[in-house]
Amino acid sequence: MPTVRNVSFSKELQQTLQSRHLLRTELPFSDELIEWHIGNGYIAAQNSISINKRGYRCNRCGQNDQRYFSFYHSSGKKQMYCRSCVMMGRVSENVPLYSWKEENEANWQPVKLTWDGKLSSGQQKAADVLIEAISKKEELLIWAVCGAGKTEMLFPGIESALNQGLRVCIATPRTDVVLELAPRLKAAFQGADISALYGGSEDKGRISPLMISTTHQLLRYKNAFDVMIVDEVDAFPYSADQTLQFAVQKARKKNSTLVYLSATPPKELKRKTLNGQLHSVRIPARYHKKPLPEPRFVWCGNWKKKLSRNKIPSAVKRWIEFHVKEGRPVFLFVPSVSVLGKAAACFKDVHCRTASVHAEDKCRKEKVQQFRDGQLDLLLTTTILERGVTVPKVQTGILGAESSIFTESALVQIAGRTGRHKEHAGGDVIFFHYGKTKSMLDAKKHIKEMNDLAAKNG
Repeated sequence: MPTVRNVSFSKELQQTLQSRHLLRTELPFSDELIEWHIGNGYIAAQNSISINKRGYRCNRCGQNDQRYFSFYHSSGKKQMYCRSCVMMGRVSENVPLYSWKEENEANWQPVKLTWDGKLSSGQQKAADVLIEAISKKEELLIWAVCGAGKTEMLFPGIESALNQGLRVCIATPRTDVVLELAPRLKAAFQGADISALYGGSEDKGRISPLMISTTHQLLRYKNAFDVMIVDEVDAFPYSADQTLQFAVQKARKKNSTLVYLSATPPKELKRKTLNGQLHSVRIPARYHKKPLPEPRFVWCGNWKKKLSRNKIPSAVKRWIEFHVKEGRPVFLFVPSVSVLGKAAACFKDVHCRTASVHAEDKCRKEKVQQFRDGQLDLLLTTTILERGVTVPKVQTGILGAESSIFTESALVQIAGRTGRHKEHAGGDVIFFHYGKTKSMLDAKKHIKEMNDLAAKNG
Protein backbone atom coordinates (compact mmCIF):
# COMPACT_ATOMS: atom_id res chain seq x y z
CA MET A 1 0.00 0.00 0.00
CA PRO A 2 1.44 3.48 -0.86
CA THR A 3 2.30 6.01 1.83
CA VAL A 4 -0.93 7.37 3.19
CA ARG A 5 0.13 9.85 5.89
CA ASN A 6 -1.09 12.76 3.78
CA VAL A 7 -4.21 11.01 2.51
CA SER A 8 -7.46 12.32 4.01
CA PHE A 9 -8.53 8.88 5.30
CA SER A 10 -5.26 8.57 7.20
CA LYS A 11 -5.78 11.97 8.82
CA GLU A 12 -9.35 11.06 9.74
CA LEU A 13 -8.13 7.81 11.27
CA GLN A 14 -5.53 9.67 13.30
CA GLN A 15 -8.11 12.20 14.51
CA THR A 16 -10.47 9.38 15.46
CA LEU A 17 -7.87 7.44 17.46
CA GLN A 18 -5.85 10.34 18.91
CA SER A 19 -5.81 9.90 22.72
CA ARG A 20 -8.55 7.31 22.51
CA HIS A 21 -8.97 3.58 23.16
CA LEU A 22 -11.46 2.10 20.66
CA LEU A 23 -12.82 -1.18 19.36
CA ARG A 24 -12.69 -2.12 15.67
CA THR A 25 -16.46 -1.62 15.46
CA GLU A 26 -15.94 2.04 16.44
CA LEU A 27 -13.58 2.68 13.51
CA PRO A 28 -15.36 3.40 10.18
CA PHE A 29 -12.28 2.54 8.09
CA SER A 30 -11.17 -0.38 5.94
CA ASP A 31 -9.23 -3.32 7.37
CA GLU A 32 -6.48 -2.60 4.82
CA LEU A 33 -6.02 0.98 6.06
CA ILE A 34 -5.94 -0.06 9.73
CA GLU A 35 -3.52 -2.95 9.13
CA TRP A 36 -1.17 -0.67 7.17
CA HIS A 37 -1.05 1.79 10.08
CA ILE A 38 -0.46 -1.00 12.59
CA GLY A 39 2.33 -2.49 10.44
CA ASN A 40 4.02 0.90 10.07
CA GLY A 41 3.91 1.66 13.79
CA TYR A 42 1.22 4.36 13.86
CA ILE A 43 -1.48 2.35 15.66
CA ALA A 44 -1.11 0.16 18.74
CA ALA A 45 -3.39 -2.86 19.14
CA GLN A 46 -3.74 -3.97 22.77
CA ASN A 47 -5.51 -7.05 24.10
CA SER A 48 -8.90 -6.05 25.51
CA ILE A 49 -8.64 -8.66 28.26
CA SER A 50 -5.43 -9.79 29.92
CA ILE A 51 -4.67 -12.48 32.48
CA ASN A 52 -2.58 -12.07 35.61
CA LYS A 53 -2.17 -13.89 38.93
CA ARG A 54 -5.59 -12.66 40.10
CA GLY A 55 -7.36 -13.78 36.95
CA TYR A 56 -8.90 -11.78 34.12
CA ARG A 57 -8.59 -7.99 33.80
CA CYS A 58 -10.37 -5.68 31.36
CA ASN A 59 -7.96 -3.18 29.82
CA ARG A 60 -10.71 -0.73 28.88
CA CYS A 61 -12.48 -0.34 32.25
CA GLY A 62 -9.91 -1.89 34.61
CA GLN A 63 -12.38 -4.42 36.01
CA ASN A 64 -10.67 -7.36 37.77
CA ASP A 65 -13.61 -8.72 39.77
CA GLN A 66 -13.99 -12.19 38.25
CA ARG A 67 -17.78 -12.06 38.67
CA TYR A 68 -17.93 -9.56 35.79
CA PHE A 69 -16.37 -11.96 33.27
CA SER A 70 -18.41 -14.47 31.30
CA PHE A 71 -18.41 -16.41 28.03
CA TYR A 72 -20.25 -16.11 24.75
CA HIS A 73 -20.07 -18.41 21.73
CA SER A 74 -18.67 -17.24 18.40
CA SER A 75 -18.08 -19.57 15.44
CA GLY A 76 -18.45 -22.52 17.76
CA LYS A 77 -15.83 -21.23 20.22
CA LYS A 78 -16.23 -19.87 23.73
CA GLN A 79 -14.94 -16.30 24.12
CA MET A 80 -14.35 -14.50 27.41
CA TYR A 81 -15.83 -10.98 27.64
CA CYS A 82 -16.23 -8.21 30.23
CA ARG A 83 -19.79 -7.52 31.39
CA SER A 84 -18.77 -4.43 33.36
CA CYS A 85 -18.45 -2.15 30.31
CA VAL A 86 -20.44 -4.14 27.73
CA MET A 87 -22.86 -1.20 27.26
CA MET A 88 -19.99 0.57 25.40
CA GLY A 89 -19.48 -2.34 23.02
CA ARG A 90 -18.29 -5.82 23.92
CA VAL A 91 -14.59 -6.30 24.66
CA SER A 92 -13.42 -9.91 24.61
CA GLU A 93 -10.21 -11.89 24.63
CA ASN A 94 -9.98 -12.02 20.83
CA VAL A 95 -10.93 -8.37 20.20
CA PRO A 96 -8.14 -5.74 20.49
CA LEU A 97 -8.37 -2.11 21.57
CA TYR A 98 -6.77 0.35 19.15
CA SER A 99 -4.97 3.62 19.96
CA TRP A 100 -2.76 6.08 18.06
CA LYS A 101 0.88 5.86 19.14
CA GLU A 102 2.12 9.36 18.39
CA GLU A 103 0.84 12.40 20.22
CA ASN A 104 -0.22 15.47 18.28
CA GLU A 105 1.36 18.77 19.17
CA ALA A 106 -1.13 21.32 20.51
CA ASN A 107 -2.21 23.48 17.59
CA TRP A 108 -5.19 25.46 18.86
CA GLN A 109 -5.42 29.21 18.88
CA PRO A 110 -4.76 31.26 22.04
CA VAL A 111 -7.79 31.33 24.34
CA LYS A 112 -9.09 34.39 26.14
CA LEU A 113 -11.45 34.35 29.12
CA THR A 114 -14.55 36.28 28.09
CA TRP A 115 -16.29 36.01 31.48
CA ASP A 116 -16.57 39.52 32.93
CA GLY A 117 -17.40 38.60 36.53
CA LYS A 118 -15.19 39.14 39.56
CA LEU A 119 -13.92 36.42 41.85
CA SER A 120 -14.43 36.66 45.59
CA SER A 121 -11.35 36.51 47.81
CA GLY A 122 -12.01 32.80 48.47
CA GLN A 123 -12.47 32.04 44.78
CA GLN A 124 -9.29 33.95 43.90
CA LYS A 125 -7.35 31.99 46.53
CA ALA A 126 -8.51 28.70 44.99
CA ALA A 127 -7.77 29.97 41.47
CA ASP A 128 -4.18 30.88 42.42
CA VAL A 129 -3.58 27.50 44.06
CA LEU A 130 -5.00 25.75 40.97
CA ILE A 131 -2.68 27.63 38.60
CA GLU A 132 0.27 26.62 40.79
CA ALA A 133 -0.85 22.96 40.82
CA ILE A 134 -1.10 23.01 37.01
CA SER A 135 2.41 24.43 36.67
CA LYS A 136 3.81 21.78 39.04
CA LYS A 137 1.63 18.93 37.72
CA GLU A 138 0.41 18.13 41.22
CA GLU A 139 -2.71 16.64 42.77
CA LEU A 140 -5.04 19.09 44.52
CA LEU A 141 -8.28 19.04 46.52
CA ILE A 142 -10.51 22.11 46.29
CA TRP A 143 -12.90 21.75 49.24
CA ALA A 144 -15.50 24.40 48.60
CA VAL A 145 -18.94 24.78 50.17
CA CYS A 146 -22.06 24.36 47.99
CA GLY A 147 -22.58 27.64 46.17
CA ALA A 148 -18.97 28.82 46.55
CA GLY A 149 -18.78 29.24 42.78
CA LYS A 150 -16.49 26.31 42.02
CA THR A 151 -16.95 26.62 38.26
CA GLU A 152 -15.90 30.28 38.19
CA MET A 153 -12.81 29.66 40.33
CA LEU A 154 -11.62 27.20 37.66
CA PHE A 155 -11.68 29.80 34.87
CA PRO A 156 -8.20 31.35 35.39
CA GLY A 157 -6.59 27.91 35.68
CA ILE A 158 -8.33 26.65 32.54
CA GLU A 159 -7.25 29.77 30.61
CA SER A 160 -3.64 29.34 31.79
CA ALA A 161 -3.56 25.64 30.90
CA LEU A 162 -5.09 26.07 27.41
CA ASN A 163 -2.65 28.84 26.57
CA GLN A 164 0.22 26.51 27.50
CA GLY A 165 -1.10 23.98 24.98
CA LEU A 166 -2.45 21.70 27.71
CA ARG A 167 -5.64 19.71 27.14
CA VAL A 168 -8.19 20.05 29.98
CA CYS A 169 -11.03 17.76 31.02
CA ILE A 170 -13.70 18.44 33.63
CA ALA A 171 -15.17 15.05 34.55
CA THR A 172 -18.33 14.54 36.56
CA PRO A 173 -20.41 11.48 37.50
CA ARG A 174 -23.72 13.07 36.41
CA THR A 175 -25.09 13.97 32.98
CA ASP A 176 -27.09 16.81 34.58
CA VAL A 177 -23.85 18.45 35.72
CA VAL A 178 -22.39 18.24 32.20
CA LEU A 179 -25.53 19.92 30.84
CA GLU A 180 -25.24 22.62 33.50
CA LEU A 181 -21.51 23.29 32.99
CA ALA A 182 -21.23 23.16 29.19
CA PRO A 183 -23.13 26.40 28.37
CA ARG A 184 -21.40 28.26 31.22
CA LEU A 185 -17.95 27.28 29.98
CA LYS A 186 -18.85 28.08 26.38
CA ALA A 187 -20.00 31.52 27.50
CA ALA A 188 -16.83 32.04 29.55
CA PHE A 189 -14.50 30.99 26.70
CA GLN A 190 -16.33 32.23 23.62
CA GLY A 191 -14.77 30.92 20.42
CA ALA A 192 -12.87 28.10 22.13
CA ASP A 193 -13.27 24.52 20.92
CA ILE A 194 -15.25 22.86 23.73
CA SER A 195 -16.91 19.43 23.75
CA ALA A 196 -19.58 18.03 26.08
CA LEU A 197 -19.62 14.25 26.39
CA TYR A 198 -22.47 12.20 27.83
CA GLY A 199 -24.77 9.39 26.67
CA GLY A 200 -26.50 10.62 23.51
CA SER A 201 -24.23 13.66 23.11
CA GLU A 202 -23.58 14.98 19.60
CA ASP A 203 -19.93 15.53 20.63
CA LYS A 204 -19.23 11.86 21.37
CA GLY A 205 -16.01 10.81 19.67
CA ARG A 206 -14.45 14.28 19.65
CA ILE A 207 -11.20 15.34 21.26
CA SER A 208 -11.03 19.07 22.06
CA PRO A 209 -8.72 21.38 24.03
CA LEU A 210 -11.44 21.69 26.72
CA MET A 211 -13.85 18.87 27.40
CA ILE A 212 -16.68 18.38 29.90
CA SER A 213 -17.46 14.70 30.25
CA THR A 214 -19.27 12.16 32.36
CA THR A 215 -16.79 9.76 33.96
CA HIS A 216 -18.41 6.91 31.98
CA GLN A 217 -17.36 8.46 28.65
CA LEU A 218 -13.71 8.58 29.77
CA LEU A 219 -13.51 4.80 29.37
CA ARG A 220 -12.87 5.45 25.66
CA TYR A 221 -9.86 7.76 26.28
CA LYS A 222 -6.21 6.99 27.03
CA ASN A 223 -3.34 9.37 27.94
CA ALA A 224 -5.46 12.26 26.63
CA PHE A 225 -5.48 15.03 29.24
CA ASP A 226 -2.83 17.22 30.84
CA VAL A 227 -5.27 18.57 33.43
CA MET A 228 -7.99 16.34 34.83
CA ILE A 229 -10.57 18.02 37.10
CA VAL A 230 -12.98 15.63 38.82
CA ASP A 231 -16.07 17.56 39.91
CA GLU A 232 -18.19 16.13 42.75
CA VAL A 233 -15.62 13.43 43.47
CA ASP A 234 -17.78 11.99 46.25
CA ALA A 235 -20.89 11.58 44.09
CA PHE A 236 -22.47 8.26 43.11
CA PRO A 237 -21.69 6.32 40.96
CA TYR A 238 -18.07 7.52 40.75
CA SER A 239 -17.45 7.16 44.48
CA ALA A 240 -18.58 3.51 44.48
CA ASP A 241 -17.35 2.34 41.07
CA GLN A 242 -13.69 1.35 40.71
CA THR A 243 -14.01 1.22 36.91
CA LEU A 244 -14.93 4.93 36.74
CA GLN A 245 -11.97 5.81 38.96
CA PHE A 246 -9.81 3.69 36.64
CA ALA A 247 -11.24 5.56 33.64
CA VAL A 248 -10.13 8.91 35.10
CA GLN A 249 -6.60 7.62 35.72
CA LYS A 250 -6.36 6.04 32.25
CA ALA A 251 -7.64 9.16 30.49
CA ARG A 252 -5.06 11.50 32.08
CA LYS A 253 -1.44 11.59 30.98
CA LYS A 254 1.19 10.10 33.25
CA ASN A 255 2.74 13.52 33.93
CA SER A 256 -0.42 15.56 34.53
CA THR A 257 -2.43 17.54 37.07
CA LEU A 258 -5.31 15.91 38.93
CA VAL A 259 -7.79 18.14 40.76
CA TYR A 260 -10.63 16.97 43.01
CA LEU A 261 -13.60 19.30 43.58
CA SER A 262 -16.16 18.75 46.32
CA ALA A 263 -18.25 20.36 49.02
CA THR A 264 -18.34 17.03 50.84
CA PRO A 265 -15.06 15.20 50.14
CA PRO A 266 -14.85 11.50 51.07
CA LYS A 267 -12.99 10.41 54.20
CA GLU A 268 -10.00 9.10 52.23
CA LEU A 269 -9.30 12.51 50.66
CA LYS A 270 -9.78 14.23 54.03
CA ARG A 271 -7.30 11.78 55.58
CA LYS A 272 -4.71 12.41 52.86
CA THR A 273 -5.13 16.15 53.35
CA LEU A 274 -4.65 15.93 57.12
CA ASN A 275 -1.59 13.68 56.65
CA GLY A 276 -0.01 16.12 54.21
CA GLN A 277 -0.24 13.62 51.34
CA LEU A 278 -2.59 15.82 49.33
CA HIS A 279 -2.41 19.57 48.90
CA SER A 280 -5.77 21.27 49.50
CA VAL A 281 -7.51 24.62 49.67
CA ARG A 282 -10.71 25.08 51.65
CA ILE A 283 -13.40 27.65 50.79
CA PRO A 284 -16.09 27.73 53.53
CA ALA A 285 -18.04 30.75 52.22
CA ARG A 286 -20.34 31.17 49.25
CA TYR A 287 -19.19 33.65 46.63
CA HIS A 288 -21.81 36.19 47.78
CA LYS A 289 -20.61 35.87 51.42
CA LYS A 290 -24.11 35.05 52.71
CA PRO A 291 -24.42 31.96 54.96
CA LEU A 292 -25.76 28.63 53.79
CA PRO A 293 -29.43 28.14 54.71
CA GLU A 294 -29.46 25.79 57.68
CA PRO A 295 -32.05 23.02 57.41
CA ARG A 296 -35.14 22.83 59.63
CA PHE A 297 -36.50 19.50 60.80
CA VAL A 298 -40.27 19.08 60.43
CA TRP A 299 -42.02 15.90 61.58
CA CYS A 300 -44.66 14.85 59.04
CA GLY A 301 -45.90 11.56 60.50
CA ASN A 302 -46.05 8.25 58.65
CA TRP A 303 -45.68 9.73 55.18
CA LYS A 304 -45.46 6.32 53.46
CA LYS A 305 -48.85 5.34 54.82
CA LYS A 306 -50.33 8.66 53.73
CA LEU A 307 -48.95 8.35 50.21
CA SER A 308 -50.38 4.84 49.94
CA ARG A 309 -53.78 6.44 50.64
CA ASN A 310 -53.09 9.01 47.93
CA LYS A 311 -52.61 11.81 50.47
CA ILE A 312 -49.79 14.29 50.87
CA PRO A 313 -48.65 14.93 54.46
CA SER A 314 -50.38 18.17 55.44
CA ALA A 315 -47.14 19.84 56.61
CA VAL A 316 -45.57 19.21 53.21
CA LYS A 317 -48.64 20.40 51.30
CA ARG A 318 -48.93 23.65 53.29
CA TRP A 319 -45.23 24.41 52.86
CA ILE A 320 -45.32 23.91 49.10
CA GLU A 321 -48.54 25.89 48.62
CA PHE A 322 -47.13 28.80 50.65
CA HIS A 323 -43.98 29.15 48.52
CA VAL A 324 -45.76 28.59 45.20
CA LYS A 325 -48.26 31.31 46.12
CA GLU A 326 -45.31 33.65 46.81
CA GLY A 327 -43.88 32.88 43.34
CA ARG A 328 -40.97 30.73 44.54
CA PRO A 329 -40.18 27.43 42.79
CA VAL A 330 -39.90 24.32 44.96
CA PHE A 331 -37.66 21.25 44.80
CA LEU A 332 -39.05 18.22 46.64
CA PHE A 333 -36.64 15.29 46.94
CA VAL A 334 -37.91 11.77 47.64
CA PRO A 335 -35.94 8.61 48.48
CA SER A 336 -36.83 6.34 45.54
CA VAL A 337 -38.47 6.05 42.13
CA SER A 338 -41.39 4.10 43.63
CA VAL A 339 -42.04 6.90 46.15
CA LEU A 340 -41.67 9.42 43.31
CA GLY A 341 -44.49 7.73 41.39
CA LYS A 342 -46.83 7.74 44.39
CA ALA A 343 -46.01 11.37 45.26
CA ALA A 344 -46.51 12.52 41.66
CA ALA A 345 -49.97 10.91 41.63
CA CYS A 346 -50.88 12.72 44.85
CA PHE A 347 -49.80 16.11 43.52
CA LYS A 348 -52.16 15.94 40.55
CA ASP A 349 -54.81 17.49 42.79
CA VAL A 350 -52.55 20.33 43.96
CA HIS A 351 -53.00 23.55 42.02
CA CYS A 352 -49.45 24.10 40.78
CA ARG A 353 -47.46 23.22 37.69
CA THR A 354 -45.70 19.98 38.63
CA ALA A 355 -43.32 17.48 37.04
CA SER A 356 -41.25 14.57 38.32
CA VAL A 357 -37.81 13.31 37.22
CA HIS A 358 -35.53 10.36 37.89
CA ALA A 359 -32.40 8.84 36.36
CA GLU A 360 -34.17 6.84 33.63
CA ASP A 361 -36.60 9.61 32.64
CA LYS A 362 -36.05 10.26 28.92
CA CYS A 363 -37.51 13.77 29.28
CA ARG A 364 -35.35 14.66 32.28
CA LYS A 365 -33.29 17.27 30.43
CA GLU A 366 -36.39 19.08 29.13
CA LYS A 367 -38.17 19.03 32.50
CA VAL A 368 -35.18 20.45 34.37
CA GLN A 369 -34.89 23.21 31.77
CA GLN A 370 -38.60 24.02 32.15
CA PHE A 371 -38.07 24.30 35.91
CA ARG A 372 -35.11 26.64 35.36
CA ASP A 373 -37.17 28.73 32.93
CA GLY A 374 -40.00 29.20 35.42
CA GLN A 375 -42.48 27.01 33.52
CA LEU A 376 -42.90 24.69 36.53
CA ASP A 377 -43.71 25.52 40.17
CA LEU A 378 -42.75 22.17 41.69
CA LEU A 379 -40.19 19.59 40.62
CA LEU A 380 -40.33 16.20 42.35
CA THR A 381 -37.04 14.33 42.08
CA THR A 382 -34.89 11.51 43.38
CA THR A 383 -31.29 12.19 44.48
CA ILE A 384 -30.33 12.40 40.78
CA LEU A 385 -30.60 16.22 41.05
CA GLU A 386 -28.82 16.61 44.40
CA ARG A 387 -25.89 18.30 42.63
CA GLY A 388 -25.09 20.62 39.78
CA VAL A 389 -28.53 22.19 39.25
CA THR A 390 -28.96 25.89 40.00
CA VAL A 391 -32.40 27.54 40.00
CA PRO A 392 -32.97 31.12 41.26
CA LYS A 393 -35.18 31.54 44.35
CA VAL A 394 -35.66 27.78 44.72
CA GLN A 395 -36.86 26.37 48.05
CA THR A 396 -35.81 22.83 48.94
CA GLY A 397 -37.64 20.09 50.79
CA ILE A 398 -36.93 16.43 51.42
CA LEU A 399 -39.78 14.00 52.01
CA GLY A 400 -38.59 11.05 54.13
CA ALA A 401 -35.28 12.63 55.12
CA GLU A 402 -34.74 9.72 57.52
CA SER A 403 -34.36 7.26 54.62
CA SER A 404 -30.94 5.59 54.34
CA ILE A 405 -30.35 6.96 50.82
CA PHE A 406 -30.05 10.43 52.37
CA THR A 407 -26.51 10.27 53.74
CA GLU A 408 -24.85 13.27 55.37
CA SER A 409 -23.18 14.29 52.10
CA ALA A 410 -26.41 13.87 50.12
CA LEU A 411 -28.35 16.01 52.60
CA VAL A 412 -25.66 18.71 52.55
CA GLN A 413 -25.67 18.75 48.75
CA ILE A 414 -29.46 18.91 48.57
CA ALA A 415 -29.56 21.76 51.10
CA GLY A 416 -27.01 23.52 48.89
CA ARG A 417 -29.57 23.93 46.09
CA THR A 418 -31.11 26.90 47.96
CA GLY A 419 -29.70 30.40 48.30
CA ARG A 420 -27.09 30.14 45.55
CA HIS A 421 -27.84 33.48 43.90
CA LYS A 422 -26.62 36.80 45.23
CA GLU A 423 -30.07 38.38 44.87
CA HIS A 424 -31.77 35.40 46.55
CA ALA A 425 -29.19 34.27 49.10
CA GLY A 426 -31.76 33.16 51.69
CA GLY A 427 -34.39 30.49 51.47
CA ASP A 428 -36.01 27.54 53.14
CA VAL A 429 -34.54 24.04 53.49
CA ILE A 430 -36.86 21.53 55.20
CA PHE A 431 -36.13 17.93 56.18
CA PHE A 432 -39.61 16.36 56.45
CA HIS A 433 -39.21 13.19 58.50
CA TYR A 434 -40.80 10.41 60.53
CA GLY A 435 -37.86 10.31 62.95
CA LYS A 436 -34.47 12.04 63.07
CA THR A 437 -31.32 10.20 62.00
CA LYS A 438 -27.61 10.67 62.66
CA SER A 439 -27.14 11.68 59.01
CA MET A 440 -29.70 14.46 59.40
CA LEU A 441 -28.03 15.76 62.56
CA ASP A 442 -24.55 15.49 61.02
CA ALA A 443 -25.66 17.35 57.90
CA LYS A 444 -27.05 20.23 59.94
CA LYS A 445 -23.86 20.29 62.03
CA HIS A 446 -21.73 20.27 58.85
CA ILE A 447 -23.57 23.28 57.40
CA LYS A 448 -23.39 25.18 60.68
CA GLU A 449 -19.64 24.54 60.99
CA MET A 450 -19.06 25.85 57.46
CA ASN A 451 -21.06 28.99 58.25
CA ASP A 452 -19.12 29.50 61.50
CA LEU A 453 -15.78 29.03 59.71
CA ALA A 454 -16.82 31.47 56.95
CA ALA A 455 -17.85 34.07 59.56
CA LYS A 456 -14.57 33.60 61.42
CA ASN A 457 -12.52 34.06 58.23
CA GLY A 458 -14.48 37.19 57.36
